[in-house]
Amino acid sequence: MNQRKKRVDLRKNRGSSPRRRNLKPLDEGQLESLAGHERVSGKGDFSRRRTIVSASDTELLREVEAGTLKPGRVLSPRGGGCLVDLGEGLIVDCTVRQVLKAQAVEGRTVVAAGDRVLVRPMDDRQGVIEHVEARTGILARKIRERKHVLVTNVDQVLIVGSAATPKLKPTLIDRYLISVLQGGLSPVLVINKIDLVDLAELQPLVGMYSQLGYEVIPCSTRTGRGLARLRHLLKGRATALAGQSGVGKSSLINAVEPGLNLRTLEVTEETGKGQHTTTSARLWPLSMGGWVVDTPGVRQLDLWDVIPEEIEGYFVEFHPYVRACRFANCSHIHERDCGVKQAVARGQITRQRFASYCRIRLGDGDL
Repeated sequence: MNQRKKRVDLRKNRGSSPRRRNLKPLDEGQLESLAGHERVSGKGDFSRRRTIVSASDTELLREVEAGTLKPGRVLSPRGGGCLVDLGEGLIVDCTVRQVLKAQAVEGRTVVAAGDRVLVRPMDDRQGVIEHVEARTGILARKIRERKHVLVTNVDQVLIVGSAATPKLKPTLIDRYLISVLQGGLSPVLVINKIDLVDLAELQPLVGMYSQLGYEVIPCSTRTGRGLARLRHLLKGRATALAGQSGVGKSSLINAVEPGLNLRTLEVTEETGKGQHTTTSARLWPLSMGGWVVDTPGVRQLDLWDVIPEEIEGYFVEFHPYVRACRFANCSHIHERDCGVKQAVARGQITRQRFASYCRIRLGDGDL
């Protein structure tokens, strides 16, 4: 493992002044008696630094005594700590070692739902996270220009939309697809509440994404349609559910694993928007094997670490036509002789997906 040293702030729980108080001027005799090597330093606690060892940019590593630690998995971050499953039914409330928190200044989420960690137990209810293992399968977004990891170490993401209310947002689905693919995860589209509409109305949307190679599952928690396929996908795998508030993510989890009884709320009639019943990501074990993560609903998803020039790469239907563009740096928006726009005009790329690409590229939101 390639390790590198890193300097971070040393922050104590409490500190004293670096200078003696009540200093008085020294006379000539006292000055001569001072040791030649003695000096007064103005360096305080918050300007001191310490060296830690980091294995990579995706791993937060501190040297610990492995024999005193227990492996666990973070179920849910909460306040300054998190709930950690240590196995055999033991769940402890953990704090995070301060030196790990110091790395959050770079915009990194120190501990997220799904993290595999090493914990130093304090008793049968509390512990301290000493080490966070390398992450794979990350779903993240941007909040206030910083990276916010929603969940990590999962295999797939169910991107959930609603056939009724709240209104389906294709551009939000496409933003999720970009974030999921960037995190090295497999996306599955789930259209919930199909009992409230004529299924024929959804066929253009289902057909469009199916032709692009994505699995699309129309389902209903009321009629049970599509739930058997969901159970098959979830069994033995770590899966995150993501989407707008009010689309029924928690209801789907309850339908697949009735014993969880997750809290749900109806969509607000006045606004047609969902209410936030899940405030932070939570990892739940499934009786059939595997894990499921209920993530907070969003109304807009800002992409993290995706520059505008990279967006076309996540629209797979663009790939055959990019080489026909006149300009190598074509944005496919305003340029002439654009192979992508010509494909749209011929009906080889759907206008809906092209409009979604333009909104994401121009940063116009998810409507």
